[in-house]
Amino acid sequence: MPKAFFMVRSVVTEPLRQKFDQWYSGHHLPMALAEFKAEKCWRFWSVADAGVHYAVYQFADKARLDAALKSDGFKGLVKDFDQAWPSGVTRSRDLLEMAEERSGD
Repeated sequence: MPKAFFMVRSVVTEPLRQKFDQWYSGHHLPMALAEFKAEKCWRFWSVADAGVHYAVYQFADKARLDAALKSDGFKGLVKDFDQAWPSGVTRSRDLLEMAEERSGD
């Protein structure tokens, strides 16, 4: 089974970037990793658009990702995000399934 990924794209207004970065790193990412039971996760800031933040969570397969998204823990994460960022941050989500992986050695 191919790996599956959950990606959250957030657009953060400039005055909130530092606060959002600290909150996501110190609070939301550890909480999400524990609630999702993801294998691992990453965070990125776009180089092309400084206000765009990505968080990506890796799962063993699509079934485990689907289970995580149906969990009470996911509902709690959405609520946590919405309470922390009622304005100044918009987000969208995507589900990704790995099609191919290569190494460049």
